[in-house]
Amino acid sequence: MKTIKTTFFDAKPYDRETFNAVAGGSGVELKYFAGHLSADTVQVAAGAEAVCIFVNDAVTREVADVLYAQGVRLIALRCAGYNNVDLKAVYQRLHVVRVPAYSPYAVAEHAVALLLTLNRKTHKAYFRTRDGNFAINGLLGFDLHGKTAGVVGTGKIGRVMAGILRGFGMRVLAFDPFPDAAFAQASGCTYADLPALYRESDVITLHCPLTPENVRMINADSIAQMKKGVVIINTGRGKLIDSLALIGGLKSGQVGAAGLDVYEEETEYFFEDFSAAGIDDDVLARLMTFPNVLITSHQAFFTREAMTNIAQTTLDNIRGFFDRGELPHEICYRCGEATCQRKASGKCF
Repeated sequence: MKTIKTTFFDAKPYDRETFNAVAGGSGVELKYFAGHLSADTVQVAAGAEAVCIFVNDAVTREVADVLYAQGVRLIALRCAGYNNVDLKAVYQRLHVVRVPAYSPYAVAEHAVALLLTLNRKTHKAYFRTRDGNFAINGLLGFDLHGKTAGVVGTGKIGRVMAGILRGFGMRVLAFDPFPDAAFAQASGCTYADLPALYRESDVITLHCPLTPENVRMINADSIAQMKKGVVIINTGRGKLIDSLALIGGLKSGQVGAAGLDVYEEETEYFFEDFSAAGIDDDVLARLMTFPNVLITSHQAFFTREAMTNIAQTTLDNIRGFFDRGELPHEICYRCGEATCQRKASGKCF
């Protein structure tokens, strides 16, 4: 079996542990590097045939040029999102594969955890009771049962989320550019356009990929269309929300609460420890001051099952490409679609 040298960027201890456990016997040799992939660090990949990257690693044209010149032919994303890769820069030079589904349950369940915590304020109750304060003033929530939830995006994660919310007895409105009538009928959900979803939802949860069409889809105009006091949950991509507009909505009370596992300028901060250094990002710092905002550090995916699935699929992607030329999880360079049905026929654009 040929050994495939792969440089692993942004390697955290939990990445090493999981990948080492899965990589045994795979023939994929992993060289771990703690730093992010950038123009300043790309030389670390010299001698590798593939690189394995995560959400905060940037494949710009400059990085792509150097990777290709060094002999790298495969970029293996160990995540579903790929907006950090310049697809035009890699076109016809570097193949890009991803992990399309590692655990939709992990992400959906974390989104529900954010919702329940914000609604019933269990995070505040935890600190109160530890201080001997058993008063419940200020901890008032509302029944999810009978309320309306808007689920934006009905891919694997959105569908799991819709099922959970239906289990609470919520009415679920869904939006997707490609609605699935069979799913709607089976799940008891109703597809709606975005204005109707904004207007009728008590809770809005985002589960769509970031595309040029939906950058900052949650903005001042869309927030103004929403119910006063709406709860917004985002475990998708940070740039789906205009953070300054969200702050405005929180200040006015138009937005009742926000649960964010992602942030539009998260690259510098998320997955790192800044407890001693402080936060220089004024927008992020402002969001953290609101008592009705809960921010987690892009951890929705972070379960044992998801990490194992990520490692296994990533290694299968690498092995499959170099052994058999197989690319089942390749991203289409021309249109940017993660699963392009037209690419195989050569008719994409």
